[in-house]
Amino acid sequence: MSLQVSILTPERPFWNGQAEEIILPTETGEMGILKNHAPIITGLDVGAMLIRYKDQWNAFAIMGGFALVKQNVVTILANNALACETIDPEEANNALQTAKMSLEKAEGIKEKVEANFAYKRAKAIKSASAFYAKKG
Repeated sequence: MSLQVSILTPERPFWNGQAEEIILPTETGEMGILKNHAPIITGLDVGAMLIRYKDQWNAFAIMGGFALVKQNVVTILANNALACETIDPEEANNALQTAKMSLEKAEGIKEKVEANFAYKRAKAIKSASAFYAKKG
C-alpha cells in the first residue's frame, strides 16, 4: 500500500496519484512523508515539492498552503501549483535573476515583502525546473 496524494488549488483539482515518498516545503523546512506517517496538518511554504512513486520522481512548484496527512492519504491545499514539465527552464532562470535584483533594490517594508515573495516564487519554479532538467 502506498500514499494517496491529492493536490488541490482554488481553480481545480491539480494532481492526484500514488506515492511512496513525498518531500514537502513546510514553513519550518522540508518534511518527508512516508507510508504510515503520523497524522499531521502543516503549513506549506513557497517551494518545490517532490513526489516519488517506485523509481520515478515528480517535482511541483507549490505556492504555499496546507498539507493534511492522515491514514496514508495526503491532501495538499495549495494557493497555486506548477508541474515541472510545464516550466521553461530559461524563463525560470531569467525570472529568478529579475526577482533577485528586485529584492536587492527593494526599499520600504511593503516593497521588501512583495519582492521577497516574488523571489521565493521564482526560486521554487527554478528548483522544480532544475529537477525536471536532471530527470530528463
